[in-house]
Amino acid sequence: MNPGDDERPTLPPVRLPEEAELARAALAAPLLARAARLARWAPEGLAVAGDGELPPAQLAAARSHLGLSAGGVGDEEAADAWQFALDAGLVEVREGAAGVEAAPGPALAFLAGGGSPAGVLEIWGAGLEGALTDAAAPPLDGLLGEAADWEAAVGPDGELDPDALDPETLAWAQENAALELGLTLANLYVMAAAGDGAVVGGHGAAVPLPVLAAVVTRADEREEPGEEPGEEALAEVWRVVRTLDAQFRVLAATGLVAYEPPAPGALDDPAGPTAAPAPVEDEDGDEGTDEDARYGRVRLTPLGLYGVRRRLLADGFDAPLTGELASSDAATLLAALALHPEGAAHEEARLWLAGRDPLGAARALLAAARGADPEGPGRRMACQLVLAQLDERAEAAVREVLHDRELGGLARVWLAGRGAPDVPPPGEDMVSWLAIDTLAAELATAPPDVDPAALRELVAELAAHDAAFLDRAWRTDHPAAAEVLEAVGRLHPDKQVAKRARAAAHKSRTRP
Repeated sequence: MNPGDDERPTLPPVRLPEEAELARAALAAPLLARAARLARWAPEGLAVAGDGELPPAQLAAARSHLGLSAGGVGDEEAADAWQFALDAGLVEVREGAAGVEAAPGPALAFLAGGGSPAGVLEIWGAGLEGALTDAAAPPLDGLLGEAADWEAAVGPDGELDPDALDPETLAWAQENAALELGLTLANLYVMAAAGDGAVVGGHGAAVPLPVLAAVVTRADEREEPGEEPGEEALAEVWRVVRTLDAQFRVLAATGLVAYEPPAPGALDDPAGPTAAPAPVEDEDGDEGTDEDARYGRVRLTPLGLYGVRRRLLADGFDAPLTGELASSDAATLLAALALHPEGAAHEEARLWLAGRDPLGAARALLAAARGADPEGPGRRMACQLVLAQLDERAEAAVREVLHDRELGGLARVWLAGRGAPDVPPPGEDMVSWLAIDTLAAELATAPPDVDPAALRELVAELAAHDAAFLDRAWRTDHPAAAEVLEAVGRLHPDKQVAKRARAAAHKSRTRP
């Protein structure tokens, strides 16, 4: 998608630490720290393989230099650190007199010279892309073409030779695995942004791997509401859980995620557990149970939020930062807040109001909230949210719109909430107009995957609170009256009320 396209997807905002703090976190990440040590250790003209890989003897020396344990795990960690150094530009490969050689790269000199935070993050980001590619590499078992000879495909070291694989099959598998990992990280980003991740220091609750896998595979959409996932959906969830476990073990060393691996043996059953554990909230509001922790949990670190946001921006997403609207005008603020999660909207409003004159800010907000366009209800709801943070110094501006058709209702709500005297009661028409405007805003800003039960409860509460609402609503000249009445007819749990609402919607559309 074109990054300049106005139709690009907009994600919830996050709030990141300062670049200097992010750079310190990047330098402290195990992979970058080890990669820098290996880059300083490697002698000029170190003989390497054609792709830069360390020969066995040099790999053993690199492992020893890093103080890693001898054996398979130590060798893997040393090889990962060396590859990160290559990807990040800390080491570069060139042709020498004796063949392919490794030499210190420009990124190493940059770090040695105390480079800028932005430059450090660029180096970390380059290494991260290589680590993500490695993490997303699909298992080669099962990718052999039908006509291939398995024995011929396995080399003397017992490893499968990628050259023996069908190129198209391998390319498809690699692309699919990379897309799946990207989707997983994007989902983690949205989960963090919708929760505590929007505030520095929170970074979101750890997400159980089965829950994340269910989101990635959209397992809940394969069944009817209230039904347990079927065997096929569960098998897919647990396949993804095992994949995520392997990937997050690799990515934890980059500093991208904080990962709690599954308990030993938890994922050994090839069929997986009989059901995916459902997340619950503990007393502190954090999701998770002992059962969830048994199968592993993960969250993006602040550095991880930065890294995933960087990739999302490159893919054409609009990924705002909290505080970016602080210098915007009121119209831009309200248009953006209508799409923000509530917690992020409150924080953005606080930052926008800081340093502004309350009376002038209130007048600007109320002026920007007007409009009969489809986005008007969302702006007015956002206006109420921002006005709620202002004290009595804004009262004069609010009283100025008491008799305004579009703003009079929200003005009365604001004044009554502060116990202000001499607030004129609203007429029936204004009450109906405000009710329709409020519901129109809720319907317009509800995410596509919002629980319909929440909207059903809202429309039921509205109809129960005002028995004559349907009879008055169709006569109201609110531009969204018919759409709101149709929504009441679609969502109200009482069939008789729903039928009356649909009839009222028809009257609204056909009235002169």
